Amino acid sequence: MTPGHVHPGPAAGPGPAELVIAGAALLVTVGYLAAAGRLRRRGDVWPRARDASFTAGGAGTVWATLAEPWGGPFTQHVVRHLVVGMAAPLLFVAARPLTLALRALTPGRTRRLLVTLAHSAPVGLLLFPPLAAVLDIGGLLVLYRTELFAATAHRPAAHGAVQVHMVAAGLLFTLAVCELDPVRRRWSLAVRGTTVLAAGTAHAVLARTLYSRPPPGTGFTAADLHRGAQWMYYGGDLVEAGLAVVMGVSWYACAGRARARRRRRGFRTERLTGPAGALGGHHRTPAAGGES
Repeated sequence: MTPGHVHPGPAAGPGPAELVIAGAALLVTVGYLAAAGRLRRRGDVWPRARDASFTAGGAGTVWATLAEPWGGPFTQHVVRHLVVGMAAPLLFVAARPLTLALRALTPGRTRRLLVTLAHSAPVGLLLFPPLAAVLDIGGLLVLYRTELFAATAHRPAAHGAVQVHMVAAGLLFTLAVCELDPVRRRWSLAVRGTTVLAAGTAHAVLARTLYSRPPPGTGFTAADLHRGAQWMYYGGDLVEAGLAVVMGVSWYACAGRARARRRRRGFRTERLTGPAGALGGHHRTPAAGGES
């Protein structure tokens, strides 16, 4: 490390931001499992695979924020970013937490407020896929290509803000492109797919630049910088592939349900208009010489 250059992050152990994020992940995971259990006790179906997905997201978040991943300081930071800002949000969103909450809550004020919030204009704007991508990838560009990254080493408030933004932006982006839960407006697969492709490209370009140029104000070893950039590049590709799979499966399922609805409507229409069940098919024909 060159004189005057610093490694970012707390000197030892998790800071207040990490403790808050880990505690929140633990609480929402317990709440999710409790809500899923409530549904099953009353006889409703809720796939256990979604329980496993949400639990894995919570466990990954707790591990990434409290444990010390392998590698040097920059590699550790990148691994935390991949888990907390990309992989865990995908696992959380794939479990459809909003859908579970709406089904588990009894009709009343809390449920109405949740529906109102999900369908509100501000939330709809934040879940516009290109905007969510800008908030996510743009935040990474600001972090790694300015002095902000170095400032987090000795400014706890900046460090905490970066950690919270990483979690929030990752969740927002994943919610926006997956659209598994009921929201204000649903965007086409073309819009969401193009957004994921553009965001993935920007993430890969950032990783390539970090391979040769460290964040300003830092002095990581070349080996640490290279390893961290490789994790960012290949790990990002893996999570983005997972996003594409979730989007594709969701689109296929929605298309299948739409076809089934059209078939049912066509069957009902055929029954109503066909020879055996035509509306008005049983009208009386006036007899010859009868009343006019």
